[in-house]
Amino acid sequence: MSSTDSAAEAPYTSGFNSALKGLVVDCDGGGPIAGTHLSGRQSFTGTLTGDYRDFGPYRWRWYLLSVLTRKPENYPHEAVWCEAESLSARGAAEARLQQHLYDVG
Repeated sequence: MSSTDSAAEAPYTSGFNSALKGLVVDCDGGGPIAGTHLSGRQSFTGTLTGDYRDFGPYRWRWYLLSVLTRKPENYPHEAVWCEAESLSARGAAEARLQQHLYDVG
């Protein structure tokens, strides 16, 4: 395969959404339960960096959430990628989130 072959490309397109940078949000998602074949709910609260990744031609968007103030017990990372539709904000910030969720940097 050559370096121009599509199989060598990242499966996503990266971008930056300045309208959402610094917004504190909640992310409700799921993940594997260590030592089992099961998954469970995972909830996070943190600050959007503005960085996002769009997967596929239908723009399945994921945002990077950092400065985590709520995360699952024993979660080892300082940041997490959250699916756009799993994000919510409180008060007036929710309108800002929904207004700019799919803006292109």
